[in-house]
Amino acid sequence: MAYFLHRAPSILLASAKLSMASGGGAPASAGPADPAVIEDLVAANRILADQGVLDGYGHVSVRHPKNPQRYLLSRSRAPALVTAEDIMEYDLDSVPVDQQGRTMYVERYIHGEIFKARPEVQVVVHTHSPTVVPFGISNVAMRPVYHMSAFLAEGLPVYEIRDAGGMTDMLVRDPHLGRALAETLGGKPAALMRGHGNVLVGESVPVAVYRAVYMEVNARLQLQAIQLGGSITYLEPEEGRLANQNVMATVGRPWELWKRKALGK
Repeated sequence: MAYFLHRAPSILLASAKLSMASGGGAPASAGPADPAVIEDLVAANRILADQGVLDGYGHVSVRHPKNPQRYLLSRSRAPALVTAEDIMEYDLDSVPVDQQGRTMYVERYIHGEIFKARPEVQVVVHTHSPTVVPFGISNVAMRPVYHMSAFLAEGLPVYEIRDAGGMTDMLVRDPHLGRALAETLGGKPAALMRGHGNVLVGESVPVAVYRAVYMEVNARLQLQAIQLGGSITYLEPEEGRLANQNVMATVGRPWELWKRKALGK
C-alpha cells in the first residue's frame, strides 16, 4: 500500500503549505482517507488488544495519506471496540477537523507532537504494556534478549514527565508535554514513559504494531532471564542492526496472521 512508503522530507514540507479552514475555525480536512488505511488502523487497535498490549486504554494513530499535516485516530474508545466509524481526523496541533460532539483521547498530543518532530514516522502507538512498565521505574534497562526485539538495540530512552511538567496526573494532556515526549524519543523507534507505559513509532502500521507486540514479549523474556539469576547475554548493537533488517523484510507475515484473527477475515 502506497501510504506505507517512506515520504521524502521535501514532499512533507510542500504538503505543510496546504491551507487550513478559513475563519479561524476547525482545520481543513485532507479529504476521505483510503478505506484500506482505515481498515488497517482499526485492525491495529484490535490486534494490540488481542495480543495483551492494550486493554481498555491506549491508542494508535496513522498519518493521513493525503496530507502529512493531518493524522487519524479513534475517538476515545477501548481499542478492542474501535470501528471505522470511530476514526477522527486531526491536524498536528491535535485539533479535530470535525469533532461532532465525540469524546477525544486526552493524550492525543502524543501523536500530533511526534508527527511534527518525525516527518518519516507514519504511525504512533501509545500503550500501557504491563511487563514493560517496570523497566521505566527501575534502574534495570530494557535491552534486546532475542532477534525478534532487535529494534531495541538502538537504545531505549525514558521520558520523565516531572522534568517537563513537575507534578502531574502522569497524562500527556497538552502540547508542551507532547513535545517533551517527542524530544525524549528523538530518532529512536520507542521510548519508555516512567510510571505510565511506552510509545512506539513506525514507517507503517505493520511495523509499529510489530514493535509494540515484541517490546512486551521482550520485557517478559528479560524478566524471566533476570529471575533465573546469573549473567545475561544481550544482543550487541551490530547484531540488532543485522537481525532487524531480516525482521523488517518479513513483518508482513505476522501482520497477515494478526489482522485476519482480529478482524475475523
